[in-house]
Amino acid sequence: MMKTLDSTKLKIIACALMFGDHVHQMFYHAGAPVWLTWLGRLVFPLFLFTSAEAFHYTRNRGGYILRLGIASVAMSVGFSILSSALPNPNVVLMNNAFATFFVAALYMLFADRLISGIKDGDAWKIASSALMCFIPIVSAVPLLFLNQLTEAAVSAGLPASLPARAALAIPSVLTVEGGYTMILIGLAFYLLRERRWAQVAVLAAFSIAQFIMDRGASPQWMMVFAAIPILMYNGRKGRGMKTFFYVFYPAHIAGLYALSTLLIK
Repeated sequence: MMKTLDSTKLKIIACALMFGDHVHQMFYHAGAPVWLTWLGRLVFPLFLFTSAEAFHYTRNRGGYILRLGIASVAMSVGFSILSSALPNPNVVLMNNAFATFFVAALYMLFADRLISGIKDGDAWKIASSALMCFIPIVSAVPLLFLNQLTEAAVSAGLPASLPARAALAIPSVLTVEGGYTMILIGLAFYLLRERRWAQVAVLAAFSIAQFIMDRGASPQWMMVFAAIPILMYNGRKGRGMKTFFYVFYPAHIAGLYALSTLLIK
């Protein structure tokens, strides 16, 4: 297979497929074709793949993770405000892949630290790295007390939905878009980045497992077809489009959601 795609081209392909997927999400009730969401199943693996590459090559990993964290919280808050201002009976606005990329990047960082500790024979680094892996799990604890927090909010004269929105705005393994499966795929892409066929094998394994669990009812197993552009990756960065993605991703969802809501009226 010819390796003709750099990282930027992979992102452009993913953005195009993502746009179509979100057209279906916002307009399925108006007859948007279901094949748009079939093609959209390739999006998460492609972005996780390019995210693993970006994390490996970035000179400022802390800054990279911080940007994703800020983008994640900002998107949660912004979409919460948007869905309250423009309620749509056909669409639940829960999109936030930034949170998924953020948690995946955290585990990439923890994995590097753990591997370094093992190589150096540093028991403290090994133990602390293992403990850090629980951070994105513990961050879901507020959800366990959601009923109590909701009652407290109502008593204080605050919206009953506020605690749930605040809890979901905190990235965690249990709440991110795509769930822990996408976190594992992203981490595997990073750890196996020197072994392209191994990356594809992991993607295929998760796809088969998804098909078996859903008995083919969900199209999520179609993410395996992301292996085609991944195998065409030439290992080059291409032109940077960091700012474009940080703007385009939330902006196009917000625009499609607003259009869908206004057309209902």
